[in-house]
Amino acid sequence: MTTAGETGPTIWVDDDATPRPIKEVLFKTSMRRGTPLVLVSNRWTQPPKSGNVRCIQVEQGADVADDTIVELVQRGDLVITNDIPLAARVVEKGAEALRPKGNMLDAENVREQLSLRDFSEDLRSSGLDSGGPPPFGPADKQRFANALDRWLARAAHRR
Repeated sequence: MTTAGETGPTIWVDDDATPRPIKEVLFKTSMRRGTPLVLVSNRWTQPPKSGNVRCIQVEQGADVADDTIVELVQRGDLVITNDIPLAARVVEKGAEALRPKGNMLDAENVREQLSLRDFSEDLRSSGLDSGGPPPFGPADKQRFANALDRWLARAAHRR
């Protein structure tokens, strides 16, 4: 969401499901680069003292934060989320999505990821799935930081 005085895209965070180490990377990046960062959550989050970071607290309810992000996101923005349906919705608006483990979702791959997610849900509901993904760890944080840096470099070239 670029407004008067801002020079680039906004990074939106689906705050309720984003691991703390990822938020720390985002806070540091926003402060270092001046990139606008917006956390959207159904609970209050205290952001660091920075003019580039703000929070939007939404009402409780299924998908209220997601709907708010979809309403406000603009073409060229980035959304941090592990929610594949939300990622698909923001990609339809011309944004990109980055998962906390460093997977970038865009117009070329989001439909495939949505199909895989639906297939996994079908397996779980039929009792055939034997477990979830491994826990979030330092390697995931590094993959995320690397993917974020690549996105920021591409965004800088688009200006």
